[in-house]
Amino acid sequence: MTSKTPVETPKVRDDAANWAVPAGRLRVGEVPPGAVNLNVTGRRLVGPVQGFGQLWQKTYRMRLDGIAITPPDVIREWKANYGAFWPKGNHFYAPQAGIQPGVVVLINGESLGGVEVSTGIEVIYADDESFTFMNAEGHPAAGIVTFSAARDEHGVSAQVQVLIRADDPFYDVMLPIYGHRFEDQMWTKTLVALAAHFGAHGDVTVERICVDRRRNWSQAKNIWRNAAIRSGFYMFGAPIRWVRRALKEGREA
Repeated sequence: MTSKTPVETPKVRDDAANWAVPAGRLRVGEVPPGAVNLNVTGRRLVGPVQGFGQLWQKTYRMRLDGIAITPPDVIREWKANYGAFWPKGNHFYAPQAGIQPGVVVLINGESLGGVEVSTGIEVIYADDESFTFMNAEGHPAAGIVTFSAARDEHGVSAQVQVLIRADDPFYDVMLPIYGHRFEDQMWTKTLVALAAHFGAHGDVTVERICVDRRRNWSQAKNIWRNAAIRSGFYMFGAPIRWVRRALKEGREA
């Protein structure tokens, strides 16, 4: 009688701890000094399905040549210094907890006409070699952004990949005029700054694919939560708020 060799059951990868726990609406903890929490608290996350415009996948990649480094090294430094790699004029207010699953981050970024757009993201996934953001309602793009590092036979590379739709008709009109160019500059400069942090230099490759040319007309209503428009009204209302505060302080004195 021959004995059967036991068959090992493949282990199921358990990465539940790397994912954010789904929540109905976003909650912001302590607001960092200088940050504006205008279009984040109480908002929902919006993925590509909830967006309005055409579906785009864009991949920005840069090789980190000439340095001895591992993908986890890259991601660790990227997480720790994320906001410092952004172009000047854009602010990423990460909480003290840092970039980890479930963290909600306020963003104040430059836009056309000098308007500082107040929006935010949630970290929906993070591990040693990648992390992913999903945007809040009203953000210019409905979708996800994944930051990763990987090694192949040529060495280590860093990558930003976005899968997005313009969130509403206003952003959709602005995308070919301003949005695509702004996003390309944003992520190209981010990767260049990341590489420079490690002492590496090189070129960023950009790949754009229009995955779906159709527009989700049922999502045209998203314009009511447009963060750029609401941020503009908030900015232009600053003098009125200042007068109101001054009058209130005068009455209380």
